[in-house]
Amino acid sequence: MTIQRILTSLILITGLASTSALAADKPPQGLPAEVVTVTTQPLDHSIRAVGNLRANETIQLSPDQSGRIEKVLFQEGEPVKQGTPLFVLDSAIYRAELRQAEARVKLSLIAYQRAESLLKKRVGSAQDRDSTLAQLRVDEAQQALARTRLDKMTIKAPFDGRTGLRLVSPGDYVNTGQELVELTDLNTMKADFRIPEIYLAALKPGSKINVQVDAFPGRIFQGEVYAIAPSADTRAHNIEVRARIPNPEGLLRPGLFAKVDLVTKQEDAAVMIPEQAILPQNGGFFVMRVADGNMVELVPVEMGQRRPGTVQIVNGLTKGDVIITAGQIKLFPGMPVTPIFVDGSQQAKQGE
Repeated sequence: MTIQRILTSLILITGLASTSALAADKPPQGLPAEVVTVTTQPLDHSIRAVGNLRANETIQLSPDQSGRIEKVLFQEGEPVKQGTPLFVLDSAIYRAELRQAEARVKLSLIAYQRAESLLKKRVGSAQDRDSTLAQLRVDEAQQALARTRLDKMTIKAPFDGRTGLRLVSPGDYVNTGQELVELTDLNTMKADFRIPEIYLAALKPGSKINVQVDAFPGRIFQGEVYAIAPSADTRAHNIEVRARIPNPEGLLRPGLFAKVDLVTKQEDAAVMIPEQAILPQNGGFFVMRVADGNMVELVPVEMGQRRPGTVQIVNGLTKGDVIITAGQIKLFPGMPVTPIFVDGSQQAKQGE
């Protein structure tokens, strides 16, 4: 019986020792903390500005001559091609003038041919030939003028675009220069914005821009700078810039307020972390990183570009670091934590 008690005691002692050893191998358990694994992603370094959108081309069509509108050949709001007739004004008088000018040209041509024939027969004079030729040229010029006036009674689209709301109706009498309808090219938009003069070295034609408008929240329209003002504003100390934005869907419209990001540099692998991981302390910025053994350490960081919800870390962190994004107020350096991966990075690592 005594031997059995001794053996039982030895077994219990051995089991306790084994349990203690296993416990020593496990990291200490601490408060749960939400964490993410630091990753890299492409990042555009940009200058933010505000501006306005304008059409690539826009014009108020108006007649060069007065007259009564005879026909309207388009539907409001429809696309039209360059050279498409849009309005026809009553041109009866101009057609008559053209026929009169054509008749004069025929008579002048006959007179010139007769004078030329007589001169060759040595019956007529060179002066008569030259006079009839001069009259022919005058009549031809009058004919060209009459044809031009007649052509101007048909108002055509000067470029591809979309018609607006017409301001006149068939039968209206319109005067020279009176506005008839707006024609706008919406296939390409222009963005006008201003950049502080300190960024002059970063300005160049061909620079990319990202544009956002309140009408389409969350959507980014891309464009390219093509013109920079030759001088700076002496009062505001900024430089006006103009960019083109493709608009094949016709979503953007002239006059919209635009938020512009002018891309100055593109980085392929920037360290980006959630902004809630940043801790401002004593004039600096820190991040709580989970070190070996799930122990908390406070790491000073240097921030770069900011994006909605994220911030670039220039120094202090590397790809693969595990950082705490929530609950930092209850933690302090050297304290153990139980990491809870909220970005799925732990599951991804386990599946590799």
